[in-house]
Amino acid sequence: QVQLVESGGGLVQPGGSLGLSCAASGFTLDDYVIGWFRQAPGKEREGVSCISSTDSTHYADSVKGRFTISRDNSKNTVYLQMNSLKPEDTAVYYCAAAKSNLVPPLLYEYDYWGQGTQVTVSS
Repeated sequence: QVQLVESGGGLVQPGGSLGLSCAASGFTLDDYVIGWFRQAPGKEREGVSCISSTDSTHYADSVKGRFTISRDNSKNTVYLQMNSLKPEDTAVYYCAAAKSNLVPPLLYEYDYWGQGTQVTVSS
């Protein structure tokens, strides 16, 4: 069964850090571009970052310099390290997998999605 499972969300104070993980089962992550998305209440889903099988990366302007995406193919897992968190980073964070030559892939190219993990930045 193909599955993506996010973990690592939680409550953190502004300026703090959190690390998210996206673990895959049922398929091999290193064949895919893996993206992180987020959706805040009342807002549209937005792309945060993605990483290709050759470690090419892309970041949304809103997170550049604060977030770092990485992958460990031996663990079939992609990570998102989030530093200097702001209240506006509060959202449900999702990972997704796309078999694409584009970085970032087109939205419709994402075949698999996780269930999401809540990140809340608040004092």
